[in-house]
Amino acid sequence: MRSNATSVDKWMLATVAALCAFGLVMVFSSSEVSGYLEYGNASYYFQRQIIWLVVGAVLGLLALGFDYHRLRGLAPIGALVVVALLVLVLVPHIGVVRNGARRWFGVGSFTFQPAEAAKIVAIVYLARWLEKSTERVRSFRKGLVPFLVMLSVLLGLVLLEKDLGTSAILAVIAVAMFLVAGARWTHLAGVLAVATGGMAVLIKLEPYRYSRMLSYLNPWSDALNTGFQGVQSVLALGSGGLFGVGLGNSIQKYQWLPEAHTDFIFAIIGEELGLVGTVLVLLLFCVLAYRGYRAALRAPDTFGLLLATGITTWLIFQAFVNMAAVTLTLPTTGIPLPFISFGGSSLSVSLAAVGLLLNISAQGVKPAVGRRAGIDIGRRHRGAHLPRTGRSPSPI
Repeated sequence: MRSNATSVDKWMLATVAALCAFGLVMVFSSSEVSGYLEYGNASYYFQRQIIWLVVGAVLGLLALGFDYHRLRGLAPIGALVVVALLVLVLVPHIGVVRNGARRWFGVGSFTFQPAEAAKIVAIVYLARWLEKSTERVRSFRKGLVPFLVMLSVLLGLVLLEKDLGTSAILAVIAVAMFLVAGARWTHLAGVLAVATGGMAVLIKLEPYRYSRMLSYLNPWSDALNTGFQGVQSVLALGSGGLFGVGLGNSIQKYQWLPEAHTDFIFAIIGEELGLVGTVLVLLLFCVLAYRGYRAALRAPDTFGLLLATGITTWLIFQAFVNMAAVTLTLPTTGIPLPFISFGGSSLSVSLAAVGLLLNISAQGVKPAVGRRAGIDIGRRHRGAHLPRTGRSPSPI
């Protein structure tokens, strides 16, 4: 069943369009100095962001007009392709190395990060698997163990790329979907405890991660070395005050703040547009979260509900992690701000995911009171109310 253009969620569409338009303005403002110094063209990054925005818009339109139920059959093939890409990118002379990490495929000045595609493919595959798992989701041997095996393979490949931030986002997406599918809280509590210990070990074993953690705890102790980026980010936010120094008038973008147009663009927003600008970005993501989870609750079937939950969790949690890192609420992770940061693969894949989310929303139905859900967030059918499919819902 294809979505009806007249039933597309206009609030969601307008919110994403506003974020993308705002992102274009801020990419140009934050990257003009770097573009001129590196390429002799102040609009270098801006022009490439427009290209990727067009690519993402096309992918989003295709996803909007595509019957998302057909993704069930394509999920295994997509998973195999993504795993192959994640392996290939680690091969010398194939994967591109930047800042000591091999995460990209490159053709000329354009690069693509397969870990970005892994997010949406993992969501589709997990939605298919969880929909088919029924009561096995609550079983330790038949539910939790296979789930952890699949997740470990994916996270292991991404961690080999030295991308702890993306691994954390993938883990949160998977756990959120598993929880919505009816997993036991006790199982997830144990997984969380083990994951926390594993995260601590991974941080300790990798020197650059350990230095990031130390600089996060006290960035001012080494403000000219490991804490430099965090300190400059906070200075940018603080100097912006309530209304900012004015669009285009940032001082930090003059080579003071590393990655000003990518991972730390939120700091430039705070500097140029002040607290008002940062709050506006927060509000837009809050609206997106509301409309996304609303689409999940009104999805016409379990597969759509799980897809919408995974996509919304991905975009909102990634935005939270980015803004938290910029404000030193969390350690620096190297995660871009969705729709706003410069980055081709991130922007295009995110827009494709939004197209899929709009597709599910357009096919949604109003939840009826008293209707039992197929999914009740681990509460063993204690009152969740979600739309039913054409056939009687089988509990998960």
